[in-house]
Amino acid sequence: MTDASTGAAMRAVVFTGGGDWGLETVPQPVARHGEALLRVLRVGVCGTDEHLLHGGFIARFPLVPGHEIVAEVVGYGPGTTGPDVGTRVVVDPTIFCGNCSACKRGRPGYCTDFGSLGCDRAGGFAEYLTAGVEKLFPIGGLAPEVAVLTEPTACAMHGVDVLALEPAADVLVFGAGPTGLILAQLLRVAGAARVTVAAPTASKLEVARAHGAAHTVLMDRANAGAAEAQLREIAPEGFDAVVEATGSVSVLELAVRMTRTGGTVLVYGLAQEAAIAAIRPYEIFSRELTIRGSFAQANCIGRALFALQSGSVRTEGLVTAEVGLDDFGAALENLHDSAQIKSVFTPA
Repeated sequence: MTDASTGAAMRAVVFTGGGDWGLETVPQPVARHGEALLRVLRVGVCGTDEHLLHGGFIARFPLVPGHEIVAEVVGYGPGTTGPDVGTRVVVDPTIFCGNCSACKRGRPGYCTDFGSLGCDRAGGFAEYLTAGVEKLFPIGGLAPEVAVLTEPTACAMHGVDVLALEPAADVLVFGAGPTGLILAQLLRVAGAARVTVAAPTASKLEVARAHGAAHTVLMDRANAGAAEAQLREIAPEGFDAVVEATGSVSVLELAVRMTRTGGTVLVYGLAQEAAIAAIRPYEIFSRELTIRGSFAQANCIGRALFALQSGSVRTEGLVTAEVGLDDFGAALENLHDSAQIKSVFTPA
């Protein structure tokens, strides 16, 4: 295999803290033993990136962000082999210590030293990056513009795993962003008999219907309760499972109300760390509700890639913008544009 032991210069997006970022020339990373040097092809831009920009989640500055990565193998560190040079791969960004009690119990997602490329160490908003060979998943004939949705699909898949649906469940998803739209599809694959999607943007609900949602409900997050009557018409007793994929406190409060007695609420959306929701303990107690959280995928990339390769998860209409290094600011702006679903970064 080609050795990748010498560095050069490259351009990268760098978050520097306090909400500041810039396009910088930085040293090209050097692959160490066990690592591959990768040329970036596509990287998805995620709402988590904005949280990281402002110091949230597990940010560590200065940071080259970008964790939804498709790349091409350029070479390897000393004594390391892997897929052939030129192979296009998806990168699993997660990093687990392997030594803490959670890792030793086979629950790496709860690793006490959890890390991720693009979150607390250099990621993909650059021309090159390095990653452990064990984190590379060849995409075969899958187009990079589809493969770039593997990591968000993996996160959604973990959420579906956590939810543990019963067959023929009636499910409501709040949110029609990229993961909300992917979740709605995976829930059907996992056995939901009916999936309803509620969101504030009509164009995104059209995509949800095109990808199999049985019902869609247009709602205003600032007045989430106004959608309750329409949702009650669809499921008078509530839904067996409700997924909150917006990060909105008011939507989470509605999600609890819209869950059938004995049902489950999945908290999937990323809220501000200090946010507080008003949930009545007596309601959880008396209606025997289950509330579960979904933090990050662990070892789901392979299954997610297969879901995309098999067509079980479709991506038409999800990527609505492509941006390069020189216009990365547009990608951050798109996170607040209701007409946009997913922006994808390409370094060229």
